[in-house]
Amino acid sequence: MIALSRLDHVVFRVSDIAAAIAFWRDVLGAALEREQAAIGLWQMRAGEALIDLVSVDGELGSRGGAAPGRQGRNVDHVCLRVDPWDEAAIRSHLERHAVPVLEAGIRYGSEGDGPSLYIPDPDGNVIELKGPALPGTRA
Repeated sequence: MIALSRLDHVVFRVSDIAAAIAFWRDVLGAALEREQAAIGLWQMRAGEALIDLVSVDGELGSRGGAAPGRQGRNVDHVCLRVDPWDEAAIRSHLERHAVPVLEAGIRYGSEGDGPSLYIPDPDGNVIELKGPALPGTRA
């Protein structure tokens, strides 16, 4: 049996690498850790995990076909745990960066039911920001 322990990395194909890096760095606080421009790969550090950004017109990204858009996406969404969770401060920060909240509510995650906000990245990929489980809802 395989013993899965955590998310290692997610790869997003993106149309505008500069906008994607700015979103992950400036809005969500990820740091650019590694750049391999020759193959079209930029890796952002997000806690213990990496968010890999590949340009749709680069060596790696072009393997995936058309760019994500209104007619199709790379994935449904990726959920990132936020700690500490201060929804008012998070919403204020998103507003300052002109990032809309698409949906908000209590959702079930790996720790149980807890607050979450759904936001779009520059390519329309949906990112769920997840708070801690509410007492008594732990999985």
